[in-house]
Amino acid sequence: MIGTVGCLSFYFLSALALASFLRDKRKKDKRKKDRQEKLKPAPLPESQLPPVSILKPLKGVDPEIWESFCTHCEQEYPQFQLIFGVSDPGDPAIEVVRKLQAKYPNCAIDLLVCDRVLGANIKVSNLVQMLPAARHELLLVNDSDIRVPSDYLRKVITPLADPSVGLVTCLYRAVASPTLGSRLEALGINTDFVPGVLSARFLEKGLHFGLGSTLAFRRADLEAIGGFEALLDYLADDYELGRRIAATGKQVELSAATVETFLPAYTLRQFFRHQLRWSRTIRDARRWGYTGLLFTFGLPWALLTLLAAHGARWAWLLFALTFAARLGVGFAAARVVHDRRIFRSELFRNIFLLPLRDLIAPLVWVVSFAGNRIHWRGDSFVLKDGKLIRTIAPS
Repeated sequence: MIGTVGCLSFYFLSALALASFLRDKRKKDKRKKDRQEKLKPAPLPESQLPPVSILKPLKGVDPEIWESFCTHCEQEYPQFQLIFGVSDPGDPAIEVVRKLQAKYPNCAIDLLVCDRVLGANIKVSNLVQMLPAARHELLLVNDSDIRVPSDYLRKVITPLADPSVGLVTCLYRAVASPTLGSRLEALGINTDFVPGVLSARFLEKGLHFGLGSTLAFRRADLEAIGGFEALLDYLADDYELGRRIAATGKQVELSAATVETFLPAYTLRQFFRHQLRWSRTIRDARRWGYTGLLFTFGLPWALLTLLAAHGARWAWLLFALTFAARLGVGFAAARVVHDRRIFRSELFRNIFLLPLRDLIAPLVWVVSFAGNRIHWRGDSFVLKDGKLIRTIAPS
């Protein structure tokens, strides 16, 4: 029963965090509207929008990668540079980038083959080698599978006009492939990940970490934390980058922009393996927060309470309350990151899988403490204190 009550407390906290985020968002929208009414034209003139270099490390071809790349080229932004980096000269992503360069000849698109392995994290190794090609002071790193709206750069870069802001990051929504594993993964991102991030933001009075969906920062702030080189062996490089910039006294801002990630067609085995990697990543990065996840498994706890009480009426009522709270927070979180059309089609199509997703989650949590081995993009590692130790030579 204590576990169930703890989960209900977490759901209440999540509701407060979601409400706080939406309230802050409405305030920003109102301030923007007020500025628009007083100053015409309202948006920042193009002369005040600083140029930015976007760094995208690649390995292989992700689902919907072509469409995702195109959205980066079609930004309503005056000057930006796209830098793609691969570690393997035979990587199939190279062909996609060449096609992109042909379609957008007026867009500054660079492709680099990063042939040195500087650390266990190949993504960060690529970033170290890509950085010298960046022409601008403002830098943006995001994952290869991210699709963005046309006003993405405006929304993400504008907060950096405030010198107290050191990094801007974004929430993201998942779009599933048809497989069961992919749909379960999307449910976790859309209904669990968002409340978790916003609850951390609420409790800690601001974000103190970054998300791989978007990391926008100044070159000077990167240099102040030791550059990408300081992150070469960390698995959660996005988390570490944000944490270290926050430790210098700069703010981490959550952008108004929401981006999309298109999930592969995970089998159940691949889904479990990916969840285990993610769980062990969080376990090493935020140990106390990860331990506290024990009190987020509402449905399993409520079911155990029901069984322990031998189906007593009060236990059924507690189960019903927990189930309603779980659904309420899940729907609210999904609504934060989805527009109305996608919210209806994506979430309602998968919501019946939520009990299965919630029963798997505590199993992954328990197994995550049983070892340190992870699999990431075809390679095998041992994770120790957040750092990667390679067990198979890079292919």
